[in-house]
Amino acid sequence: MTSLFPLLHVPNLPLARIIDFMEPNELVSLSFCSQKSYSVIKTLRKTPHDERLHVRESNIPFLSLSNFDCMLNTGNSAYISRSDKEEYVKLGGQQARVKMHRLIKYLIIYWEDKLNGLKAITDYVANLFNIDVSEVCVCKDTFKLIEHVNTKQKTPLKKVVYVDWGASPSEDEMNYILRDCQCSSQICIYSEAPPNFRFSNNFRRIDCLDISNSKWVTIDNLLTMDGIAIHLDNASLSNSDLNVFLKHWLSGGCPRLKLFCVKTGSADILQVLSGLLHNAVFVENRRDYTSPFGYIRILSFGYDIQRADGVTATVCEQGNGSLVIAVWPETTHNYN
Repeated sequence: MTSLFPLLHVPNLPLARIIDFMEPNELVSLSFCSQKSYSVIKTLRKTPHDERLHVRESNIPFLSLSNFDCMLNTGNSAYISRSDKEEYVKLGGQQARVKMHRLIKYLIIYWEDKLNGLKAITDYVANLFNIDVSEVCVCKDTFKLIEHVNTKQKTPLKKVVYVDWGASPSEDEMNYILRDCQCSSQICIYSEAPPNFRFSNNFRRIDCLDISNSKWVTIDNLLTMDGIAIHLDNASLSNSDLNVFLKHWLSGGCPRLKLFCVKTGSADILQVLSGLLHNAVFVENRRDYTSPFGYIRILSFGYDIQRADGVTATVCEQGNGSLVIAVWPETTHNYN
């Protein structure tokens, strides 16, 4: 009897070449055809050294690789039409309904519970491609995915993003993101903060911290930060606080800092430089500055100020009530 998958009877060497030329979404679809197809892909596919697995929860939760936009996503089974042809795959120990996206040709797997669906497809693809998850982007409903991933792999996540403008994280969830979750490089929080939230611990070493609503960040918090890029929007820090932080950097604090951006709505560069103008040089020329994480700032009419070890930073007031501290030289190393 002729096999339904003659491709799987090709010798391993040419089959491995074929698999390496296939797109990730094609491989994921093929892997569901049989146990043998799954095993062949898992065994023969070469994982590119720069490949990263990202799990993103937006309007449509999906998985992507660093070099490929989308290869598998999950949808709510309550919204799938019963008039469609029903097809199922076995995933996470249960049968899940599946269909192919008509335009982009990746699989959509339907679950009653979005979090369980994301956990299942994340585990499946990570195992299939022999790859750890590098980045997770979650909302209130899928917050527990962070801990799920961290318990499944030895390598810590590189980037954790919380995005939810409809529901703020709880105090426990904020503390978990800032203090407890295993993340080696970037933490981004794009949501409202819990009412009256305060972070009483020291900030741990994190390369990039980006917080969209940072009214809760105090000068004491700021002085414990050890980061390369720090972005604080909607902050309640005063010009006096920023002056203290700048003096902290000049005396050797936050030694890895390359770019500090804070939006208070009332930044006044002369107040920030109070007591430091004797060590500051006004620079009228426009300069473009790019941080290691890709943030770009235009520096015009700033002041260059030098630390005792010769390192120079430009302090610049922006038109939107923001203050930027950019440390030279720029570095081209990409931490993403």
